[in-house]
Formats: sequence, C-alpha cells, structure tokens
Amino acid sequence: MRLATWNVNSLTARLPRVTQWIEQQRPDILCLQETKQDDAKFPAAEFSALGYESAHNGGGRWNGVALLSRVGLADPVKGLGSDADEHGARIIAATCGGVRVHSVYVPNGRSLDNEFYEVKLQWLARLRTLLDETCRAGDSVAVCGDFNVAPGDGDVWDPAHFVGMTHVSEPERAALHNVEAWGLNDVFPRFNEPGVFTWWDYRAGDFHQGRGMRIDLVLVSDDLAGRATGAFMDRDARKGQKPSDHAPVVVDMADA
Repeated sequence: MRLATWNVNSLTARLPRVTQWIEQQRPDILCLQETKQDDAKFPAAEFSALGYESAHNGGGRWNGVALLSRVGLADPVKGLGSDADEHGARIIAATCGGVRVHSVYVPNGRSLDNEFYEVKLQWLARLRTLLDETCRAGDSVAVCGDFNVAPGDGDVWDPAHFVGMTHVSEPERAALHNVEAWGLNDVFPRFNEPGVFTWWDYRAGDFHQGRGMRIDLVLVSDDLAGRATGAFMDRDARKGQKPSDHAPVVVDMADA
C-alpha cells in the first residue's frame, strides 16, 4: 500500500499538477491539505476518472483538507467534533483499505506571542482526544498532513535561525509527541537522513538553497509501521512553474 500526503496550497491553482502526480506515483491513499476550496467546487469527478473515491472538508478561500482513495473510502467524518475546529476545515477522516486515515492541516500559530499559538496547541490536544474517542488500541490508524511542527532540530535547515519562532518550540513539539503517544510512529526518519525537508519558503530562493523544514508527516500505528518498506519526499513535485511550497511525502507498506 502506498500512502501519501501533500499540502497543495490551492487545488484550484494546481489541479493539473496534482492529477499528473497521481498518474505518475499512483498512491493508494492520498491526503491533501490547503485545497482552498469549498465542497461544491472540489473536483471529485476528475479524481473519480483516475479511479479514486474522495471526501473533502472545505470552507472556501482558506484551509481545506481531502482524502483520495482507490482502496475504498467509508464513514467519512469532518472536523474534530468540538469548538476546537471552528478555525476551519482542518481535518477529515475516513476508513480506506481497512485503515482509519486522517488528513490534517494544523494551525500555523503565527508567532509565540500570538493568540493563534495557543489555538494551535489546543488544536493538537483536541486531535489527541479525537484519537482516544474514535480509535482503539490495535486499530490500523494513520494521521497525515501538514502539522506545522518540525519534530526535531534535524528537521530544520538551521536550528539557530528558528530560535524564538513557531514550529520548533518545546510546547509545540510536546503537543505533537502527545499525539504520537496515542500509538503512532513517524516512519520517515527510518528511511531518510536528517536534512530531508518537505517545505521551503517561496522567497529568497530557499528551495534551491536547501533552507527548508520537515513539517509534513505520516504518522501510523504500530502494525502499519511494521509493514513500512520505504519512504521518500518527492522533490521533483516542488520544481517547475507555480509549484506548491510543499513537496509530497510518500510511505510504502507491504500488504498485510
């Protein structure tokens, strides 16, 4: 099974790139973030033509998350089930190929002294509660997406550059680890050295200079982690004309 996640930074602007990438890589399950569409505009027909069922949680101009699956898609649920999701269209879950998959777009937090920083921490805490409420030990579970948190110092191009900034603060990393403590594994580092990033600022040539962060994660339950055979970031998808500022992350797993 091939499981992938990609913050596309506007599906309206990048649909041809996304469909081309799907045809090339053929993920069984693809989590999308920042679709920036409402549900009525989501191109379900285009994905269906490629052999994918889809589910979308979108509010229009900002945010928006989706799931695409060619191994079945059942019981889609939008939101966190609480007021914590009032910040808009940031999570959708469904059962795909026997796995409860969550596509998430965690709030950015903006800065350590911004009110949205606390919103970010609360959102991650509510995500952990959602897992406790809806998933059981032994279930096959995946939580994939743009977490806006770099798990460790090896996941940013220069730790000194980010001192006093979001995405690397101890409270954010602790909140991420609390989500993982449900029973999820970040399998990407098993197959990649530190310094493989998934996001680069559009400005100042950061992509070509290697000034990035690894904030797009695939977290999977123990059974799926045990089946993982490889993981990669598709750097080519960040190249070319008008790319997303994120690259797709792909994890391959042997059949159960």
